[in-house]
Amino acid sequence: MHTLSKWSKTTLGATVLTLAASGCANMNETQRGTATGAGIGAGLGAILGASTGGGGSGRTAGGAVIGAAAGGLIGNIWSKRMEQQKQQMEQATRGTGVQVSQTQDNRLKLEIPSDVSFDTGRADIKPNFRPVLERFAGTLNENSATTVTIIGHTDNTGSDAINEPLSVDRAARTRDFLTARGVATNRIVIEGRGEREPVAANTDPAGRARNRRVEIYVAERDTRS
Repeated sequence: MHTLSKWSKTTLGATVLTLAASGCANMNETQRGTATGAGIGAGLGAILGASTGGGGSGRTAGGAVIGAAAGGLIGNIWSKRMEQQKQQMEQATRGTGVQVSQTQDNRLKLEIPSDVSFDTGRADIKPNFRPVLERFAGTLNENSATTVTIIGHTDNTGSDAINEPLSVDRAARTRDFLTARGVATNRIVIEGRGEREPVAANTDPAGRARNRRVEIYVAERDTRS
């Protein structure tokens, strides 16, 4: 029996991932998320299979197959409904400062700055955030296959003992607004990350305002067998 060297394992993984990425170039957005997940899974599975001893090329191939299956399960798709939801939210948030985008892993992202969402040190939803969330809840109810992750952030003003629960409270208030409008609670996950993930320097009011934000991610899993 032969085992792969460390260099061979690394090369194998890189080759599989490169092939997966190049294959995605000819796919539409609906297919790309799953294919990327499957390719990554295959590469990791191949490396794992080769490194667990005694299996040689057969174990490597088996690991790739298992990894591809697992990777495919974690892939997101960018369906027509997701694209429609993105367009609807772009229209609903135009001129508000809310940023709407498609992430590399095929999720819809809404980044809501503090001047739209929450006042300093508070978790109460501001009046101009409510129409955005009203429309967002409607798009979620139109596409029940999606799941939502809401992440609250703060600037560096105050201690962790204040900022950590404040960021969670902001995410929780956003979730509660959506569930009150018919979005199922089990579709939503919330997180609070305090001041740990700034997008700007906390050295001036403008930078701190950018860091006081809520990020919302919408994902649609590929459920095709």
